[in-house]
This record gives sequence, C-alpha cells and structure tokens, in this order.
Amino acid sequence: MIKISQLTLQCAGKTLCQKLDLTVSPGECWAVLGQNGVGKSSLIHVLGRLDVACSIAHAGIQVAGAALSSWSRSELARQMGILLQEEPGEFHGHVREYLLLGRYPHMHGLAGWQTFQTEAVDQVGDRMELTGLMDRRMGSLSGGERQRVRIAQLLVQSPRYYLLDEPLQHLDIKHQLFIMRLFAELAREGNAVLMVLHDINRVRQYCDHVLLLFEDGHAVAGTTGDIFTRENLSALYQCDLEELEINGAAGYFMPERK
Repeated sequence: MIKISQLTLQCAGKTLCQKLDLTVSPGECWAVLGQNGVGKSSLIHVLGRLDVACSIAHAGIQVAGAALSSWSRSELARQMGILLQEEPGEFHGHVREYLLLGRYPHMHGLAGWQTFQTEAVDQVGDRMELTGLMDRRMGSLSGGERQRVRIAQLLVQSPRYYLLDEPLQHLDIKHQLFIMRLFAELAREGNAVLMVLHDINRVRQYCDHVLLLFEDGHAVAGTTGDIFTRENLSALYQCDLEELEINGAAGYFMPERK
C-alpha cells in the first residue's frame, strides 16, 4: 500500500495540504478532486519522488511497507507507474519502441529485451486497441492517440501502483470511458490506482474512493459513497451544484441553473 502520514505541502507561501493522512491499498481506485492550484499535481510528484517546487514538511510516506526514500529509482519504477500531464522532451521513434521503454526497469540484458518485445508489448497494444498505430512515429500522432500510447507504456511497465495526473486529457468520449474502465479493472485485479480527475461525473461509476483537496489546505478522504456528495462538491468547487439521477442511479452533478 501507499501510506501518507502528516504530509504538509507549501508552495509560494500557500499551504496546499495540511497534515494529510492517506492510505491507498491494493484493489482500490481513487479519484483526486479539487480546484486548479490546490496541489493535485504536486501530490502526484511527491508520491513519485519527482522534483516539486514545494516545501515538504512532517511527511512520512511508505510504499509497500518501506519508506519512499529507501527505494532505488529502478526498484520504485517496478512498484509505481506515473502519468504526468506533460512529459519532458520529445520521442522521435515509433510507438512500438516507445512502449518498449516501459519495460526498462525490469530489463537485465538484451535477451530479456527481445523476449518482452515479442510478447508483452504486442499484448498491451492489443488491449489498448493500438495495433494500427504500432509502426507510426510518435510525432505523427494526434493528442488523443499520444495519450493512449502514454497510458499503454504504463501497462508495459506493469507496476503495482498507478499515479495518474489527468489521464482523460485529449481523449474523446469513447476513449475516456475506455480508460476509466481499464483502470477500474486494474484495481479489481489487485493494483492500486490514484488519479487526478476534472470530470466529476466519471467518479461514481468507476472510483470507490475519493480524495478532496480544498482551497484552504484541508482534505477529506474516504469511500465514494460517504464522501462524494453534493454538499462536499459544492464546497470543494465553490459553486452550487445539483445532483441528478440517471437511469435510477444518483451521483451525477451539474451547476445549478439560475
């Protein structure tokens, strides 16, 4: 599991989160919600031990029972896969080559590299419906195609914990649903998923836990059934929401019509 104890983040004099306690266990799919600038991306960076322009205080973070700082980069990459909003640099090779890089933390020689190329990469390509893109150059892809390939690379990496910053960006409706179903399924298979979302109407159907990060630095976390309410969301986004029932199911929200 990922366990956070008393995490405080401050950036440019603003407290993003104050003494956050959070446990993300295998089998759980978490949505992270909040307004722009409340620290959602910073939290992903901190958990992934990436550079972050924030001061970190009073934090105890464990991954799979060991302190986050105790993992080597390759060991941590075998445990944790991270999807950032943007990736630095530009990859000029083909999709198949890009996917193969996801296996790098597991490689121990050229023989293993070749074996995995013929097995897992093609399996992930099939699962992600990328078969027709495998021989395309990354630079030739649309934004949505590139996003699906980036997510596919995480599957090739095969971590136990998935940290995702806006995984639905650039995707059309069909592929948004596809990706939400994919990560809900990965959680059911025993992985842990923590994803930053802006579309709150994807949460009730696919996520069983929710973390709400508020503007004043406090947070509320728990099961979707307990936390994902009109009152909490209206306070979170500082606007009045009304709850809708669709096909007999509640938990869908839109701004109140005035």
